[in-house]
Amino acid sequence: MKRFSFRLLSFVALLTFVLPATVTHAQDLGAIKARMSKRLSQLDELKSKGAIGENNRGLVEARGADAAAGPIISAENADREAVYAALAKQTGTAADQVGRSRAKQISAGSAAGVWIQKEDGAWHKK
Repeated sequence: MKRFSFRLLSFVALLTFVLPATVTHAQDLGAIKARMSKRLSQLDELKSKGAIGENNRGLVEARGADAAAGPIISAENADREAVYAALAKQTGTAADQVGRSRAKQISAGSAAGVWIQKEDGAWHKK
């Protein structure tokens, strides 16, 4: 009887605490992905104008004086940091490491003419 009570209590705890947190986390990442997709064309336009670039931490950074870039940069970086934190938690690494790894991927996939920050901190156009 004690075993049954313990199992029942464990099952209820799982349903109450663990599963909702997992579902909420997945919904949050889904919302982040949707926001990032909506911003993609704006980011591409700003990159093509040279107003923003991709830094060596996997974040976007202002490279020009485009006033419209500020809110877009802030929103994109907040979402990227949330994704990096989630990936770091899943892989047991630091979010900074995830971001730096992602920066290399972004750099490799970027179009010609986009500002890219090298690992040593120097900026160049791809």
